[in-house]
Formats: sequence, structure tokens, C-alpha cells
Amino acid sequence: MHEPQLIQLPKFLDERGNLSFFENEKQIPFTIRRVHWIYDVPGGEERGGVAYKTTEEFIVAMSGSFDVLVDDGEQQYQFSLNRSYMGVYVPAGTWRTITNYSTNAVAVIAASTHYDQNDAIRDYREFKLWKQSEPRSTSNITHQTSNITNHTPETKFSVYDCGIIELDRHHSQRKGDISVVENGMTVPFDVKRIYYLYDVPGGESRGGHGHKHLEQLIVAVSGAFTVTLDDGNVRRSFTLNRPYQGLLVKPGMWRTLDDFSSGSVCLVLASEHYDAADYIRDYDEFLKYKKS
Repeated sequence: MHEPQLIQLPKFLDERGNLSFFENEKQIPFTIRRVHWIYDVPGGEERGGVAYKTTEEFIVAMSGSFDVLVDDGEQQYQFSLNRSYMGVYVPAGTWRTITNYSTNAVAVIAASTHYDQNDAIRDYREFKLWKQSEPRSTSNITHQTSNITNHTPETKFSVYDCGIIELDRHHSQRKGDISVVENGMTVPFDVKRIYYLYDVPGGESRGGHGHKHLEQLIVAVSGAFTVTLDDGNVRRSFTLNRPYQGLLVKPGMWRTLDDFSSGSVCLVLASEHYDAADYIRDYDEFLKYKKS
């Protein structure tokens, strides 16, 4: 997969709100090393205008709509994103721009590398010269591997090991803000899966399950909701209502999401691929697991 293209993601319908996700090397053809999201962009504004020499990207409209323009130096592509279960794959070595933002739109971008300013080309003329003088193929790109070892099921945590993380926030008064998460820097795990809840009716509840070894960062990229964590002994509640804050949730927590405001979008960066055996969906079973 070396051409810009639209990818349809899984969509799980639920009257309490819908869910979509994508995972490393499955729905997308690369390993996620960095995730950032763009928000508070004035309607009709444009962001981007950048090419990355070695970085692949996957762009999703978590809320609202916008267009993604991609130029590989020979051909131009235009993709309109207005469904949360659709995303655009942007290969390395292409010029991309995000434009025509609707009011309150949120763009989430997963990238295959940590940020490197030397990898970015921000002038279109320079990009054209680079394409002419150094033609490159994304097939030669070696995906980065990680030295991070995600937490094992034997590690025991309490709710006091969980908490709010203030994320990087790059502010632009005219073009909106960007918040960034990088593996091993912002979070202590590798992001292997990104899933998100949307179309949640106001006041609704979601969640109500535990994980044996999954670690997560939960962000309200739009709207607000409350996350209640229970370690079997103590409960703590956190209100998420800012896209530049994330709740780090350690393994072994019973987690419930409540009090969604209308139009909320819950973004979750997860340390593992989906594994049904890792879920604990009965609270009594969860308590037995914690005591074992």
C-alpha cells in the first residue's frame, strides 16, 4: 500500500454510541509511533501544507468534516472526510494539506515515526525539488521498532497509579490547536490500537469492564464525560473535558464512562491489539481476579 487512499474502518453500532478502531499493521499498514489531533480550528480554515520524507500518516475526522489534499509530485488526490469510520492513508514522500474544516471539527492523525523536524518539508517548492532530485519509494521505509515492554498481567496497580496527564498543546490563534502523544515519551507504552466512541447520546454511560493487562490513555477530544476507576478497593472519578488532557489508566482497573455531553468523542490509545480474553465484563469476576 503505497498510494494515498481512503480506508473504511470497522464500525460497531450501539444505541449508547458507536465505536470504531484501527490497529497496527491491520487496518493501517504501519506501526504507530506518534498520535496528534487538531482541534478548535475556525470553520473553513486550512492546516498542514507539509510533506514527510519517511513518515506515513493515517487521518480520521473524529468530529465534523474536512478535506485532505495529497500530492505525490505527479498526481493530486482529494479526499472528503465526514464519517468517523473512514480515514485517509497518506504515504511518505507526499505533500498533504487539510482544508475546509467545519466548525468544531477534530482531525486525529496517527504517524509511523516520532517527530523529527529534519523529516518535514514545509515549503511546496522545496518539496517539488526534493521529489525531482531524490525520488524515493515508501517500499524502502523500515518501520521503527520499540524497546518498550508493555506491562505484564502480573503487575498490580491501584487507582492512585492512574491520573491526568497534561499533553503538549501547540496553540495557533488563527488555525487551531494541536496536542501530541508519542510512544515512550508522553505515555509509558507503545500504542498498538486506537479506538474511539462517537454519536453518544447526551447523559449516556459506556464501559463497565476491566482489563487484565491493557494500558490506556483516554482523551475527550470533543465534549466531556466522566471516567470512574475502581481497583477493587478504592474508586476515583475524573472529569475529562479538555482535548489537551488525557487520563492514564493502568491495567487491572474496572472502568466506567458516564455523563457524556452531546457530541462528545472519546479517544482511547491502547497498549495492545484487541484480545477478548483480556476483558473482564462481570464485576464479581473482576473482584475475584483482583484477589487472586
